[in-house]
Amino acid sequence: MPDALVVAGLVLGVAVVVMTVTAVVDVAWGIALALVALGCAVWSPSWRSWLLVVLVASWGLRLSWRVLVRGSSRREDPRHRVLGGVGAWLVSLPLQAAALASPTWTWLVWAGVLVWAVGVLFEAVGDAQLAAYRRDPNRDPVLDRGLWSWTRHPNYFGDACVWWGIWLAGGLASGWLPGVLSLVSPVAMTVWLVWVTGARPLERSMMQRPGYPEYAARTSMFVPRPPRREAR
Repeated sequence: MPDALVVAGLVLGVAVVVMTVTAVVDVAWGIALALVALGCAVWSPSWRSWLLVVLVASWGLRLSWRVLVRGSSRREDPRHRVLGGVGAWLVSLPLQAAALASPTWTWLVWAGVLVWAVGVLFEAVGDAQLAAYRRDPNRDPVLDRGLWSWTRHPNYFGDACVWWGIWLAGGLASGWLPGVLSLVSPVAMTVWLVWVTGARPLERSMMQRPGYPEYAARTSMFVPRPPRREAR
């Protein structure tokens, strides 16, 4: 229990500091989680902790770079940055579990890596397809090709897969109790991506775009599936 309190305090401190000194929470989010993973690995070095550093850092730094390149002059309310730190602490529970316990089921670590890889693939391919669509001067009103024909939000789905994979590798692989206690991490991330700041809020504005309601009628919002056939 003392170790758990120390790790929890360390993680929360790192997350809040990074969020507080960074102007935009979206940029700080990936950096904070990467530093949290690094801190957990330094606290309790093991092959799995360092593997999680690689998984989280490659995802988080890519996310922060993408947001930074996209550009934002909006500065966040400091209270939002503190809340972002608390959110990063919550999402990082699988990393904390890995720092406190050795893996009980090693095969789950590699299953988690596989799920993580699916998520990163959806993010990277989805981004590339969206960038190509935006460069096309003769593009259709709505992007409905590639991954975007299977899900309206491949990036958000990919983000969710990344954290379900990290939960498998860091939380559930540590045993049933750490797995159950850290399950809030991927669940919270998925809820956040679908209903809070992700897919659902974006849909409200996208539904005003010509052709988007028809696209939405045949394409899954989140979990990929083959597009529905249009009624004749």
